[in-house]
Amino acid sequence: MQQITKSGSPGLTFNSRNIFIVISFHVIALAALFTFSWTNLAVLLIGNWIVGGLGVGLGYHRLLTHRSFSVPKWLEYTLTIFGTMSVQDGPVKWVSTHRIHHRYTESSRDPHSTRAGFMWAHLFWILRGTAQDHNSATMAKYVPDLIEDKIHLLIDKFYYVPLLVSGAALFLIGGIPMVIWGVFARVVFGWHSTWFVNSAAHFWGKRRFQTDDDSTNNWLIALLTFGEGWHNNHHARPSSARHGLRWFEFDLNWMTIRVFEKLRLASRVRIFDQESQVVQGRVAEPSPSLNA
Repeated sequence: MQQITKSGSPGLTFNSRNIFIVISFHVIALAALFTFSWTNLAVLLIGNWIVGGLGVGLGYHRLLTHRSFSVPKWLEYTLTIFGTMSVQDGPVKWVSTHRIHHRYTESSRDPHSTRAGFMWAHLFWILRGTAQDHNSATMAKYVPDLIEDKIHLLIDKFYYVPLLVSGAALFLIGGIPMVIWGVFARVVFGWHSTWFVNSAAHFWGKRRFQTDDDSTNNWLIALLTFGEGWHNNHHARPSSARHGLRWFEFDLNWMTIRVFEKLRLASRVRIFDQESQVVQGRVAEPSPSLNA
């Protein structure tokens, strides 16, 4: 886990690999300011939905972390591969970190607790400490379902390969400018969108439910993340596949799950009754080990 003291303050260790990656991507992404085209912008936006919406929001988060719905394995692996192109580490590390976050939200054992400061929750937790590196005992405790799946372990080990392949394809189509927009600018935009869920969505917004953490519903972050910004709704019942509970709470990821249902690609979809705060309808509550 991250080096956080018992008082909730970050430790003094640094992650040189992550620092290099984060700085490099930000510097190269600045070149997008000088290589604009509507085609490149479209590549960024479409890529951000595929990677950030389908990959991270649906794949890494609602499907793998919380098991709020089920899909055929081929689709599960596809969504997971999309998620790897976010450059937020492989599925095993990402999911284990997020399950730990839900288990110990806002405590000294939370990997990115906002009690240690906004910038710690937003970025510094990635740059300092061991970030998402966990020992085998921690993995066995928090992601037994993933470490027993050889395909997920393979995807986790080579999580950088899909990004390299997509980058090569973009280069062949549109040259270096398209790579800058479709890889570097897209990754940086996706990073901050996700990081704002960890930081801003625990600082600013409305709280519909009196949860034991500082989570809020933030409409702007919800727009950036295709529905992940309804964070207080999510923390009130992590196992729910639906985060936007009112008609005006835009949740494209939930709409996508509904489309999957219509196509008979999604089953065991868990939904949240906001009045009684229990999961209703399709299936019973998931096991606490996945949604503690």
